[in-house]
Amino acid sequence: MATDAPPPEGPVGTSPAQPTTEAYNAVQASAEFADLRRSFRSFAFPLTVGFVAWYLLYVLLCNYAGDFMGTKVLGNINVALLLGLAQFATTFLIAWLYSRHAATKLDPKAEAIKSRMEADA
Repeated sequence: MATDAPPPEGPVGTSPAQPTTEAYNAVQASAEFADLRRSFRSFAFPLTVGFVAWYLLYVLLCNYAGDFMGTKVLGNINVALLLGLAQFATTFLIAWLYSRHAATKLDPKAEAIKSRMEADA
């Protein structure tokens, strides 16, 4: 069984140095960290507002535009079903876009900040 394995060998009592509170405060006040936050916010906030507006539009249409939402498109498939499925598609699209944005824009900046903090500690 895996639980019977002994703990890994290594020096006893040694742990990596941790940055101090002052180091975290200095990084938080840095222009590099402000740029990282700006990159995140400039992507996340507009998409969040857009998705919430799109969702509320769907809910409002379902509540107040029943005839429109009940319009048959193909067989028993109506506008409401298509827009409901589009909600799922939009969710996955936003998740994929964020993953791409994070990998290309956010992660390199965060890694640079992390590496600098670890080197200073």
